[in-house]
Amino acid sequence: MALNTSAEAPLPVGEVSRLIGGWIDRLGAVWVEGQITQLSRRPGAGVVFLTLRDSSYDISVGVTCFRQVFDAVADVVGEGARVVVHAKPEWYAPRGQLSLRAVEIRPVGVGELLARLEQLKKSLAREGLFDAGRKKPLPFLPQLVGLVCGRASAAERDVLENARHRWPAVRFEVRNVAVQGVHAVPQVVRAVKELDALDEVDVIVVARGGGSVEDLLPFSDEQVVRAVASCRTPVVSAIGHEPDNPLLDHVADVRASTPTDAAKRVVPDVGEEYERVRMLRDRARRCVVAYLEREERGLAHALARPSMEDPHRMVDTRSEEVTALLDRGRRCLRHQLDRADSELSHTHARVVALSPAATLKRGYAVLQRSDGHAVRDPAEVASGEALRARVSEGEFSVRVDT
Repeated sequence: MALNTSAEAPLPVGEVSRLIGGWIDRLGAVWVEGQITQLSRRPGAGVVFLTLRDSSYDISVGVTCFRQVFDAVADVVGEGARVVVHAKPEWYAPRGQLSLRAVEIRPVGVGELLARLEQLKKSLAREGLFDAGRKKPLPFLPQLVGLVCGRASAAERDVLENARHRWPAVRFEVRNVAVQGVHAVPQVVRAVKELDALDEVDVIVVARGGGSVEDLLPFSDEQVVRAVASCRTPVVSAIGHEPDNPLLDHVADVRASTPTDAAKRVVPDVGEEYERVRMLRDRARRCVVAYLEREERGLAHALARPSMEDPHRMVDTRSEEVTALLDRGRRCLRHQLDRADSELSHTHARVVALSPAATLKRGYAVLQRSDGHAVRDPAEVASGEALRARVSEGEFSVRVDT
């Protein structure tokens, strides 16, 4: 129930602690899973002190148990081990501290861990975090590579040395983190987010050497998987060796079998690229030379044609043809003119021979009445009628005398 308090009527600290203890006492025993980060077994003491940590949420809680409870699993449980504890929550009022009183401790076996990981894998797959469509391509030549790895680890050395051997100018932004244990998950998540926030980082490599299933558990943690899934920068997973397969491999954009393989995938080999450039240059040169040779052969073939060897030959040949046609045309025209002239002469002669003037020149005359009509019949004129006589050299008047 809610407490009625105010600035004028506050509760003493002891009362608050007592009430919290009362609420916690009403809780029953619970099963709790976590990783042992601290283990204290004092000689002769009848109580063992443990610290259980949830690496996914960076939360720890103290656990106490009787020696005989811990001795039952002492051979298989130590610091770093994952365990399931059956415990009763307790509240230590003088210090205001919550702890768990364990009555049973069970180590989490590899088989159980793998089963849980498989369930988590299926759940994340249903969300689409492992879909191929989400994968981003790696840049051909990254200017700055982000690297998340253990401090002074073999994985860090493999990535840096192999990458710089392949491309000496490559630069790295390294984030050293814990790669196993309770601090691994929050540190890896923080490092990935920091590198993803840097605009100059073109690709992120998360690398770790080989290890047991328990050692690689941080890279199958849901928080790590979701942090990588939300990255806008391409991420390369290089965890363990070829057989190792943490969930990070499925969500990453590229999976590398080893840290060395990651270095080969992230940057190109300068020797190979130089050889590729040389081959492309040679190929381009051969293409240009072949093109020039083909064009030269075409030009030589064109120049070898008669019209190109003697450009005036066609003009001269056509000139002779034009001259011959011109002469032929002139002859034809002259022939036509001569024949037309002859026909005109003959026609003119006939016209002259048949013209009235020629008849008059032979001594004939034409008699015309006063109205201009020619006289063709004597009966057409009367005695004493005046007529006009037209001869070759002129005309004169005559009178009819009957």
